[in-house]
Amino acid sequence: MADILRTTAGLGGDSDVRRLLREHDWSTSPLGPPAGWPPELATAVSMAFSSAFPMFVAWGGDLRFLYNDAYIPILGDKHPAAFGAPFQQVWSEIWPDLVPIVDRALSNISAYFEDLPLAMERKGFREATWFTFSYSPLHDGHGRVAGLYCTCIETTARVQAERRAAFELTVADALRPLASSDDAIRKGCTLLGLELGMARVLYGEVDDALATMAVPRDWCRPGLAGVAGHTFALDAFGPELERAGRAGDVVAVADMRTDPRTAARQGTYLALDIQACLAVPLRRSGRLQAFLMLGLDRPHAWTDAEVALARGTAERIRAAADLARVQGTLREERDRSRTILDTIAEGFMLLASDWTVLQINQAGLRIAHMDADDIIGRNHWDVWPEAIDSAAGRMYRRVMRDRVAGTAEYRQPMPDGGEIWCEVRAYPTADGGLVSFFRDVTERRAAEDKLHAADRRKDEFLAMLAHELRNPLAPISAAADLLRIGRLDEARVRQSSAIIGRQVRHMTSLVDDLLDVSRVTRGLVTLARAPVAARTIVDEAIEQVRPMFEARRQHLAVDIADPDATVLGDRARLVQVLANLLNNAAKYTQEDRRIDVAATVDAARGRLLLVVRDQGIGIEPGLTGHVFDLFTQAQRSVDRAQGGLGLGLALVKNLVELHGGTVLCTSPGLGQGSTFEVALPLMEPATQAAPRAATPDAASAAPGGRRPLRLLVVDDNVDAAATLGMLLEACGYLVEVEHDSHRALERARQQRPDVALLDIGLPDMDGNELARRLRADAQTGAIVLVAVTGYGQEQDRRAAFEAGFDHHLVKPVDMDELAGLLAGIGSER
Repeated sequence: MADILRTTAGLGGDSDVRRLLREHDWSTSPLGPPAGWPPELATAVSMAFSSAFPMFVAWGGDLRFLYNDAYIPILGDKHPAAFGAPFQQVWSEIWPDLVPIVDRALSNISAYFEDLPLAMERKGFREATWFTFSYSPLHDGHGRVAGLYCTCIETTARVQAERRAAFELTVADALRPLASSDDAIRKGCTLLGLELGMARVLYGEVDDALATMAVPRDWCRPGLAGVAGHTFALDAFGPELERAGRAGDVVAVADMRTDPRTAARQGTYLALDIQACLAVPLRRSGRLQAFLMLGLDRPHAWTDAEVALARGTAERIRAAADLARVQGTLREERDRSRTILDTIAEGFMLLASDWTVLQINQAGLRIAHMDADDIIGRNHWDVWPEAIDSAAGRMYRRVMRDRVAGTAEYRQPMPDGGEIWCEVRAYPTADGGLVSFFRDVTERRAAEDKLHAADRRKDEFLAMLAHELRNPLAPISAAADLLRIGRLDEARVRQSSAIIGRQVRHMTSLVDDLLDVSRVTRGLVTLARAPVAARTIVDEAIEQVRPMFEARRQHLAVDIADPDATVLGDRARLVQVLANLLNNAAKYTQEDRRIDVAATVDAARGRLLLVVRDQGIGIEPGLTGHVFDLFTQAQRSVDRAQGGLGLGLALVKNLVELHGGTVLCTSPGLGQGSTFEVALPLMEPATQAAPRAATPDAASAAPGGRRPLRLLVVDDNVDAAATLGMLLEACGYLVEVEHDSHRALERARQQRPDVALLDIGLPDMDGNELARRLRADAQTGAIVLVAVTGYGQEQDRRAAFEAGFDHHLVKPVDMDELAGLLAGIGSER
């Protein structure tokens, strides 16, 4: 324990988890006192305690749960009881969702999930959450998986914000064409009720003088009675509702029977089948105008996301209802339109048949950045001549000519030199003119453009990835076909094997690039900082790329002005930065050309400058600012002649910024070469010996036996079953493999193996049920049954033995243990 605490002593004082580590009663824990923990566990815990990212470590047969301070907010009320408790106990409510992921990690397979939804209970109630996380196996000193560790980020706020934005867009689109305020209220209530899973949503308009609330339209779950057309006294819902509403405060009641604000009026709520209520007030000019009320027929703790969604929807319903009423009023009483239209948030403009602007509201003036005197009474095309040939201008003329409503979006220049995007809707009027409603949608368009650009880059990258993966697959496939034919001499076999090996290494490199840039861009890389000299960075980077330079007969000129100039950084990552730049220069420079690499000191600014200058194809001026974006290589080399995924420069930028530095790209233009300059903060040179880590020896034991045992391996994971089968065949056993429980049962009856190794988590019929059926059948009852599973809790072992298993092994299987088990079985036969 002292080693763990000392490792993290300088990282923020005496934190909660360090205190728990000292004070926890380890005498009753399977882990035992920290002083006796295996080095691998101690190292993993120290790493977690030192991380600023939420992390936990689960170790041992029942996966005891250890976490860092950053993980405490995720636990909520579960902390500190969760510290040292079994993983399944800590997250019992989501354990069924986590079991397959835990199983993969315990099978020595890492797993990564982005925005995974989980219904967690950590604040006294169930709540919807989303997480981006990875599970990775932890090995003991013998290379066996003894636990797992997780790095995670809660993405609930972002996901809820995205869902809220998408829902609000849906509501806006649904409300926009509705001409009736009642229809708008009904539609808005319906969409909100379905989105949040409510029992009832009603929109009540308040009569301030009478202190009543009239419900023109509502929505309720099938089986409940609607209250549209009813009028309620505000006091019937409790005095707090009226007081909070007049103050503009949302009233959130988790249980109206126990909440003192509503307990005395619970009869009203029960009559509406409401036990939990959320009331959102809508005010205008300081006066209470309406309530949007959400009700559930069970207690419910309202979340901030639900409150925000209800607020936004309430405003949209009110705006849609107001707009519908305004449009009706325009058709009936044109002379009263100005007062009413000035209350809406959208711009409104009335045009005569000769394009004279008759009226514009305050919102319209605000959007146009102009005064009424500059617009009213003037010809529309004189005020906005730039709109004549725009999408909105063409739409206006079409509506005026055809007398059919239209919509358009267009870019509007502003008087201050800027520009905005406007959404415009135009309707013909009875006297030959038209009325226009418009609003500023600049932010929405920017978001859409960003999404389109990201989608386009994603498509380009996927096409590029498919191309890069197909290239090595072709020779691998051909070599595999040659090996399958089986008529090759030893030289051809070695040649085919070498081809497969080279291409697999290439594919592995592609995947490693993807994983590396993913870890770096998501902040999951921890730098091993130590003093690094400029000479070390340059020499090791050149050593990495030298074969490529020699193959292309390129000339490398090296100039290191101050070899001992030192930076504090991760040597491997800094070498990776310079090697990527040199590799990039070599790719885009013709053969027999020169490439310069220089390391100089900017003493005035205290920086080490690493510069790579090539005589290659150059870069278009408009692209130099984007070469460090992900996948930019696709734009730079469309013919894909150079290969790769275009991740190198993006990785360079992120790694340099992690070191507190900057990287720039300049180029005079196409065909004139490029220059990349990395600037890193200098430090005084220092040396420090790093301890060498000892590598434990591994030992293996081969199974023995008088005759080969017949084994049946059953696992729905095709790769896991195949690899285990091959290992057992290599040990001299006769092995059959099945992936389906029913086929395994039939094969066992036909072939009667000596031993059956069964996975528990099989689909359709799980391993326990398969074991029971094998035991009950006279033909298969004598088979030795071995459970091979990721379920390692005591109750899992007990259930396996009760089902008829003779032995229970936890994934990943210890081959020494399995070999000993099979040897014992063989000696008895």
